[in-house]
Amino acid sequence: MRLALAQVDPVVGDLDGNRALILQRIREAREAGADLVVLPELVVTGYPPEDLLLRPGFVRAARECVEAIAREVTGIVALVGAPLLDEGELYNACAICADGAVTGWAKKRHLPNYGVFDEKRYFASGTELALVDVAGSTVGVTICEDMWIPGPPTTELAAAGAELVVNLSASPFHIGRAQEREAIFSARARESGVRVALCNAVGGQDELVFDGHSLVIAKDGTVLARAPGFEEVLLVVDLEQPETMTLAPLEDDLEEMRQALVLGLRDYVAKNGFGDVVVSVSGGIDSALTAALAVEALGADRVHCVSMPSRYSSHETREDARRLAENLGCDFRELAIEPVVEAATDVLASSFAGREPDLTEENLQARVRGTLLMALSNKFGWLVVTTGNKSELSVGYATLYGDMAGGFALLKDVFKTDVFRLAHHLNERAGRELIPQSTIDRPPTAELREGQLDEDSLPPYSELDRVLEAYVEDDRTLEELSADGFDPDVVERAVALIDRSEYKRRQAPPGVRLRPKAFGRDRRTPITNRWRS
Repeated sequence: MRLALAQVDPVVGDLDGNRALILQRIREAREAGADLVVLPELVVTGYPPEDLLLRPGFVRAARECVEAIAREVTGIVALVGAPLLDEGELYNACAICADGAVTGWAKKRHLPNYGVFDEKRYFASGTELALVDVAGSTVGVTICEDMWIPGPPTTELAAAGAELVVNLSASPFHIGRAQEREAIFSARARESGVRVALCNAVGGQDELVFDGHSLVIAKDGTVLARAPGFEEVLLVVDLEQPETMTLAPLEDDLEEMRQALVLGLRDYVAKNGFGDVVVSVSGGIDSALTAALAVEALGADRVHCVSMPSRYSSHETREDARRLAENLGCDFRELAIEPVVEAATDVLASSFAGREPDLTEENLQARVRGTLLMALSNKFGWLVVTTGNKSELSVGYATLYGDMAGGFALLKDVFKTDVFRLAHHLNERAGRELIPQSTIDRPPTAELREGQLDEDSLPPYSELDRVLEAYVEDDRTLEELSADGFDPDVVERAVALIDRSEYKRRQAPPGVRLRPKAFGRDRRTPITNRWRS
């Protein structure tokens, strides 16, 4: 059997566009001599369609789309992920298309309802086995989570005579997920004693990124073929000739992060109809990394760098902001905020009479910058890409309606220590200094008061990030963290800051999910909440 895995990037809700994409890949697979082509989970609607599935008109339109696809499927069998309304129940399903018609359906059995998944809100669980004859071989059909769970349905399909079990997936990315997924699918192949093939989606959808890395695995668990990550591809293999198959390499963690951030931003911009983006560049490391990644995603001609110095901005950071834009080849403009800050301070002077300057005046500068960026966005249609990282967002070291103002928070799930690692990585990949070395070497500072450093308000990031990862992602309690050997003072400060900053995080823009527990879809902590660990 010649098998084609169509690793594609659909758009949620774009039924016409997705149909055209699906049919194009089916034609390419047929021209390549494939007997069977597999497409990702819910490829007709895009994944996850969320509450679109609660709209009867959307479900009907998706079914009509499936029928239209099937009418054009000849000379090949196509497995197409789509919702199915059957006897009053909605299923996450796969349409089996052949000879110009839908000849059968496979229904997802195991519905994930953890982390970013919410499938029990929409779908009923299937119970039947789905087998299809392809070129004289029996193929079992599963959908995503069905193969993450040991035992049925994979073992039942093998017992029923399946010689190959295929899996339609929309498995979201996080760091290390490709390796984890590969190990699990290899285990399913070994325990069932059949070959396994995975077709995974690729692309960005709001916070989620799908990384592809589609697979063909031998019955002994050996990975025979692997599609590249983070790009669309049609992987065609001859199952009886494993020696002809190719393995695209797996990326290390830094390259995974880079590719996920680039793809997530590129798709968010394209799928939501934006043209250009604007980034506030301060001469600091976060804004430099954000601008450099934006250029990789969109090209230098679509990225606008804006420096907004205040009286506290040093000559060095102002020059680094300008050098960054020059290194990247971006449009650059400098907008001095001091006149606006002075005007606002004058307006507030009578209300603030008798009170010493404090954090209020620092935040005012950040909010002026946010206002100017949003004005540029309104005037030119540029998407504001914010520059804050996960460390800052965790502890509330960010100004609501200031540096948090924007449409997409690219570094939302990137710890500060990883910001530095990624900056080095981008420079090394480029073979030149994209991000000025002086920016990387400078101690982090918001430059909102004279001589300010981040470590005046926060523990060192090397210590803070370890605590944040353990508390936010591993759900360790304050007592457990102290027992684990973390500095008790750092733990107490960090946990208190995290717990009282939830209201800010709720108002942050969406951003690329890189870790198993990102803020937003993964971690749903109440704002009004008196529990303290």
